[in-house]
Amino acid sequence: MRTLVLASSFKRAFKKLVRRQPELQELIEGRLRLLAADPFDPLLQTHKLKGKLAGSWACSVEYDCRIVFNFVGNPESGEEEILLIDIGTHDEVY
Repeated sequence: MRTLVLASSFKRAFKKLVRRQPELQELIEGRLRLLAADPFDPLLQTHKLKGKLAGSWACSVEYDCRIVFNFVGNPESGEEEILLIDIGTHDEVY
């Protein structure tokens, strides 16, 4: 199980999204638990990004909701962590 690290940009986008669509909060939290347990679970549809977000990854929460993240190493523990960068609709995050 990997540790999830929330960037300030992710926190802002999450609050904004949940304010707009409160029914998504529970689904998003479930997907984040799944992401921490297995980032490549088929349900997440995890894929590598290209272009200006090259090197980052994205996964699906539902049809038009994506989470953008990076795999990063923690220098203190040596463990791999998941840095959550952004969340929102396809057009908002790409």
